[in-house]
Amino acid sequence: MSKVEDFLTQEEEQEIVAAIRLAEQNTSGEIRVHIEKHTSIDAFERAMEVFHLLKMDETELKNGVLIYLAVKDKTFVICGDKGINDLVPNDFWDCTRDVMVNHFKAGRYKQGLVDGILRAGEQLQKFFPYQDGDVNELSNEISKG
Repeated sequence: MSKVEDFLTQEEEQEIVAAIRLAEQNTSGEIRVHIEKHTSIDAFERAMEVFHLLKMDETELKNGVLIYLAVKDKTFVICGDKGINDLVPNDFWDCTRDVMVNHFKAGRYKQGLVDGILRAGEQLQKFFPYQDGDVNELSNEISKG
């Protein structure tokens, strides 16, 4: 499965968007998913480029999280903005990554993303709980490259 368009069905994409909405209900953090076919550079470097292209570094509390996938390369990265990285331990995203890897290895990509997103929301809530008046600063839609 190497084409981004074939990676998830429309229904699966909507389930992922619903998971983002649900995860963000209890945190001021912002979660995005970006899927592309391939990256010609290091996956983390590419994730950081996408992070900036999606303006995720412009949230008020610097608490955006990107889940980046390069489908053909069979790789993904979870990266957070400065506000998160300044507060959390180095292994903060390891449990989220591990849950996702287990699903991905079994071919359950949608479920891996949904569980990863919900887990990210739980983790973010500890450091960035929902505040009255919070606004959704970033789109919940999946971006594709």
